[in-house]
Amino acid sequence: MALLEVKNLSIDLGEFHLRNISLTVEKKDYLAVIGPTGSGKSVLLEAIAGFYPTKAGRIILDGRDITTLPPEKRGISIVYQDFMLFPHLNVFDNIAFGLRKITSSKVEIEREVKTIAEKLHIDHIFHRKVSTLSGGEKQRVAIARALVVRPRILLMDEPFSALDEKTRENLRAIVKKAVREYDTIHDTAVVHVTHDFEDVFALANKVVVMNAGKVVQIGTVEDIFCKPTSDFVADFVGTNFVRGKVLESSDITAVRVGNVVIYTTDVAKPGIEVTLSIRPEAIILARELGESSAQNILPARVMKIRKRGHLLWLILDVDGLMLRAVITPNAAELLGIKEGVKLYTMFKASNVRVVG
Repeated sequence: MALLEVKNLSIDLGEFHLRNISLTVEKKDYLAVIGPTGSGKSVLLEAIAGFYPTKAGRIILDGRDITTLPPEKRGISIVYQDFMLFPHLNVFDNIAFGLRKITSSKVEIEREVKTIAEKLHIDHIFHRKVSTLSGGEKQRVAIARALVVRPRILLMDEPFSALDEKTRENLRAIVKKAVREYDTIHDTAVVHVTHDFEDVFALANKVVVMNAGKVVQIGTVEDIFCKPTSDFVADFVGTNFVRGKVLESSDITAVRVGNVVIYTTDVAKPGIEVTLSIRPEAIILARELGESSAQNILPARVMKIRKRGHLLWLILDVDGLMLRAVITPNAAELLGIKEGVKLYTMFKASNVRVVG
């Protein structure tokens, strides 16, 4: 039995609708919810939490129908981007706030707060007011407050987006470990709304892609990023999605795509049309040819450079085939990459997937 089942859920907010959302979350799952701004990700999270009345559908948690239960009766915690801590309370009392509604035992409260605070590396700042904390410390306090009540589901809405990159990296590792180790009895699952694909790669084992109030694909991280089922998903996650004809297939399959031949380790029948997916981060760039284990080595020209977050996205013209690649600003500077520059693209056959 799934831990959480959302069955044909519809929410009507007047100007926005969730439409027939269905998904399941198993114990210990870390589910990332991604999609463009305005796709309904946060509405879905808050509907699960109980903040909106449902127009249709059901929400089942641990076999119990919680569709009409108020938020405090659901066994669900939620963490937001902006922390939402109580400014008049110190760190200890912020963490203990929800726990005090469950138990009056001072010994139990102190034990539980200390345990989760140790997991999140904030047990040394119990006495401090939240106004004195860094952004990373504030978010760890908010997560501790959410976890200390041992929820069945932890919901997180862009929890790291207000933090700098280094803090985000550290917090991902800390949070993943804390969730897994703190509540081994209940096997808490996480549903995490994010715009940052690094959150997905570092944390998630399952991904939901949303668009215009609908779920458009559910799958593993590899499914979503390497085997998108639609042009929308492929474009959103940045996957190169190209179509060609299989020339031959043995240990390695050769596929003609326009004027170039691309090699993949996936098997396909010679003569048929197939769709290939190539992740941008799997493409290595070089100004000169050198030794490489990559089976695909193709000359290209940089057509466009776009900055997204801490990475540069390149649009490459590979003899008429347009491919996307990603590179760090430092690497681009070292390679002298700018629009119009000629270079070589290299990617392994194992990083080319036949998806249709």
